[in-house]
Amino acid sequence: MTEALGAKPKRILVTGGTGLVGRAIQEVVANGEGRPDEEWVFVSSRDADLTSAVETKALFEKHKPTHVIHLAAMVGGLFKNIRCNLDFWRRNIHINDNVLHSAYECGVQKVVSCLSTCIFPDKTTYPIDETMIHNGPPHSSNFGYSYAKRMIDVQNRGYFEQHGCRFTAVIPTNVFGPHDNFNIEDGHVLPGLIHKVYLAKRECDRAHQGLGIFFLVGLLINALFIFPIENGSALTVWGTGKPRRQFIYSLDLARLFVWVLREYEEVEPIILSVGEEDEVSIREAAEAIVEAMDFRGELVFDTTKADGQFKKTASNAKLRHYLPNFQFTPFRQAVKETCTWFSTNYASARK
Repeated sequence: MTEALGAKPKRILVTGGTGLVGRAIQEVVANGEGRPDEEWVFVSSRDADLTSAVETKALFEKHKPTHVIHLAAMVGGLFKNIRCNLDFWRRNIHINDNVLHSAYECGVQKVVSCLSTCIFPDKTTYPIDETMIHNGPPHSSNFGYSYAKRMIDVQNRGYFEQHGCRFTAVIPTNVFGPHDNFNIEDGHVLPGLIHKVYLAKRECDRAHQGLGIFFLVGLLINALFIFPIENGSALTVWGTGKPRRQFIYSLDLARLFVWVLREYEEVEPIILSVGEEDEVSIREAAEAIVEAMDFRGELVFDTTKADGQFKKTASNAKLRHYLPNFQFTPFRQAVKETCTWFSTNYASARK
């Protein structure tokens, strides 16, 4: 019908298009979620420095998007946030202001930005929901990133009230999947653990291969060797393992992003998350990775390292109101697929 009426196709610009969520959106669009009347443009920091107002405006004028999914941000794990709160604040404030204002100036019909559950108050009741974002200060460990992300919600309200813009935001819980940043020190908890387990298993396999050769040599010279071969070396996980998180697979989040872009009409943010019942501890997450990678060493928790926020349990009641039958990928299946992707693409993966 729209094509018959000569309607112009949507041109959807995705900032941060080569990151974890951007790659996932590319995949789901390519594998059946795309529509004939949509043109998707994925851009990265190589296309423009979004901290520069001039470069951001030039990017928008070049691609002339009708819709935007805004994913670009300075991101990092707990320890990088603790070290660099000011950097997280300044870079993200510049990026977000430039993207939203360029979208307004270029007449973009809709913007969907990506927030995070870390924006919620540290001292609160659980489960948290979309009405509680500004009820108090966030956790001190990542206040720079958290406040910068909160300001997107403030700007969205401002653009709507003053100019009628349909700018909104989603709030995913902890995202993981292929194309994540698997840096052990500065990445998020799950990809960092996956990288740690990969390295520990590789060293373990090498040690076993060496012992196997040594044992065969001993047999050849008729000597008696008895080796107490262990199942693997120890794997150290930072923190107590007790904090609890809701993890969402990047491909599930990508499907939800596409739905929000097309169907969700509110300016108010919406939490995109598995249910409260699917929350897991860091210990349970580590055990799922160990199982997925068939690592047989000891799991040790370094309690001298900070845990960060103990829990951030989020309600997905609003999402379920809209999509009561949405099927999330089971956690252990998603972990297995992510571990397989990382092992296969280790040489080129971000780490």
